[in-house]
Amino acid sequence: MKFQDFPYQRPELDSFVKNFENLLSAFEHATSLAEQDDLFEKINVMRDDFSSMNNLCRIRHSIDTRDEFYEKENTFFDENSPTYTALNNRFYQLILNSKFRTELENKWGSQLFTIADLSLKTFEPSILEDLQKENKLVSDYMKIKATAKIEFEGKEYNLSSIIPLETSKDRNTRKAAAKAKWNFFEKNAENFEEIFDQQVKVRHEIAKKLGYKNFIDLGYARMLRSDYNAEMVANFREQILTHVVPIATELYKRQKERLGFEKLEYYDTSFRFASGNPKPHGSPSWILNHASKMYSDLSAETKEFFDFMRDNELMDLVNKEGKATGGYCSFIGKYKAPYIFSNFNGTSGDIDVLTHEAGHAFQVYSSREIGLDEYNWPTYEACEIHSMSMEFFTYPWMHLFFEEETDKYKFAHLAGAIKFLPYGVAVDEFQHYVYENPEATPKERNQAWKSIEKKYLPHVDYGDNEFLANGGFWQKQGHIFSTPFYYIDYTLAQVCAFQFWKKDQEDHATAWNDYVRLCKAGGSQSFLELVKLANLMSPFEEGCVQNVTDIIKNWLDSIDDSKF
Repeated sequence: MKFQDFPYQRPELDSFVKNFENLLSAFEHATSLAEQDDLFEKINVMRDDFSSMNNLCRIRHSIDTRDEFYEKENTFFDENSPTYTALNNRFYQLILNSKFRTELENKWGSQLFTIADLSLKTFEPSILEDLQKENKLVSDYMKIKATAKIEFEGKEYNLSSIIPLETSKDRNTRKAAAKAKWNFFEKNAENFEEIFDQQVKVRHEIAKKLGYKNFIDLGYARMLRSDYNAEMVANFREQILTHVVPIATELYKRQKERLGFEKLEYYDTSFRFASGNPKPHGSPSWILNHASKMYSDLSAETKEFFDFMRDNELMDLVNKEGKATGGYCSFIGKYKAPYIFSNFNGTSGDIDVLTHEAGHAFQVYSSREIGLDEYNWPTYEACEIHSMSMEFFTYPWMHLFFEEETDKYKFAHLAGAIKFLPYGVAVDEFQHYVYENPEATPKERNQAWKSIEKKYLPHVDYGDNEFLANGGFWQKQGHIFSTPFYYIDYTLAQVCAFQFWKKDQEDHATAWNDYVRLCKAGGSQSFLELVKLANLMSPFEEGCVQNVTDIIKNWLDSIDDSKF
């Protein structure tokens, strides 16, 4: 069945709640393992139905945020997802307290019970209205960005279509395009800051109602982090500051010299080579055809997966008006179908986002038969290992997209991955500041970002752009608004993906087997357990960051980038 034919039906809430409650009651009073096991399966079907309709709705809403029908459906889920969460948490309470818990745990694995325990720490009925408000604020932020209209040289752009102009060979064009984009953020700064201020306060209020000192520990529980804490993350950030920031700073210096500039301005940082950034040499359909060959060659598993994605039209890749920004992968459990969403704009980012989201999609496709909603995906930092590693596993096929610019692309991609790490931990440190200081004013938050930015990104110079110079950059980072503390995950995963890059060069078969084993495990284990399963070193382990990034540095140092 093609995606456009997937039937959508809004859950009839009253009957859904009644049926769910009846099953929960029967589960609670079941007198045998067989009876409880049967009811577990029936509850799982109901949960799968609800999450499938929720995900289907949100995909179609993000494809066209102007669609009135899915706008209303999106509002329905914003308002009623907390009711579903309440029911699901009652299910969690019952399995944790089940007289047959040992047997259920033997069947489904201990991770389900870890997730249940953490989830119960994130919800109680008294916060229902607060969660509804939090959901609405996220949608408000997304809609403002999705409907951006940026006037530039007589044409209208959105936040995705303006990007190629920001990487133009012409420096004046880059500067003007960057100014036009950031003018949009400056004009909406008051809105964004108000939305975020309300989010911070409502999240702090939720945390207090649930018995937390502030939102930080609640945020970690929401992210289902069971085997590391904020102290370990702070130590990891320190490793990035010590070992990676100097490498990134040197890479920016090399970039400045390559470009022949006295100073690398903020609008220059995304423009990597005087000859122009590498770009895919064809249209979106041309890219997809080459991607099919790439995944056919890579392995039998990826061929089957990508054929399934194309045959069932499970990708919406091209930027268009009214479409939400960014890229993501979702999963519609009822049809065992991943879905890839992105905004192609003619830059190398089109290939990055395709291979990245295909990594997510391949993982959930590989683990789709586990049969448990909680195990479709692992926790976010483990999810990002699949996506970032797929970017590296596809390196041998990059010539299909970039032709004579392939070496340039690989250098830019690997250097970009290193340069991302300091930014990633800066976003995380900023979020810790925000939720440790919920009463901070918008101005104080901007000042905090400015200070953190200088610490991790010392190369940044915003010149005469007052909005950015005063600490406004963070307002473009959607994760900060939508999913608190989801960003350190990318940096932890990047360190793991670097290890796959190294292993793949040494022994492809072993590296690929480790990767497929990781993907098939889905979310059935915790982050550090999955890292171990894949034969990787924990990013928290002392020396890990230095070890893997030094290897990347040596490779980058061996490349004569002046020829690009």
